[in-house]
Order: sequence, then structure tokens, then C-alpha cells
Amino acid sequence: METTKIEDGSSGLKEKTLYERLGGRSKIEAFVEALWMNHTSNPQIKQRYQNSDPVTVKRLVTEMCCAGFGGPEAYSGKDMVSAHKGMNINEVEFVSVCDDILDALIKCDVDRRERDEILGIVYSLKPEIIHL
Repeated sequence: METTKIEDGSSGLKEKTLYERLGGRSKIEAFVEALWMNHTSNPQIKQRYQNSDPVTVKRLVTEMCCAGFGGPEAYSGKDMVSAHKGMNINEVEFVSVCDDILDALIKCDVDRRERDEILGIVYSLKPEIIHL
């Protein structure tokens, strides 16, 4: 992934957003597809997705990633606490999701810097996801 600086129209240079460094929406959609495949085949968490609509879940995760990574898209879903309330996700499941995320990022040839940044974002959301 390119990490060069770009002109932002102001007096200085601005680093590309994570969204731009990942390659934009199409690359994020490919990551989300790989992530869906990982989650739905992962014995630790696949039961969580049995009654989910894949189209809706993938659309919302794509929106969330695009918006959260600095893209122009708006996220139309619930906040993290509301989305996970009542699920009582445990530590093992959370780590399993993180493993799936890392695997999907590697499958999509995402560079180490961006992988680390994304995992940092996910871990920062942990209190909004587990034991709710």
C-alpha cells in the first residue's frame, strides 16, 4: 500500500487516509467478503451468523469500515454497543474475530502498517463489543 503524502489544498501536506491507503471501497469490499467467509466457517463463531442476512451484514460492515477508515461513505447501522447488546460475546469469541480479521487482511494483501492500524481500531472497540 502506498503511504506517500498528498496535497490537501492547504499550506501543507496531508497523509493519505487509511481508506485511501487500502485502495478505496472496492478493496474494502473484498476484505469484507474474505472476512465473511472466515467468520461463517470459523467453528468458534459461525453459529453467530446462522440467522444473519449476508447481504445486509456485508453492506453494513463495508459502510462501517469505509466511514471509519476515512472514506466518504456514511454508516447507516447501529452503534457498536447497540449492535452487540444482549449477544454476551466472550473474550475467546472476540479474539477469534480478530484472528479472522487478520487472516482476511493478509488474504487481501494488506500491508503490515494498515493491518496493525485496523487491529488497533478493533481492539479499541472491545469494551463496546464483549460482555454486553
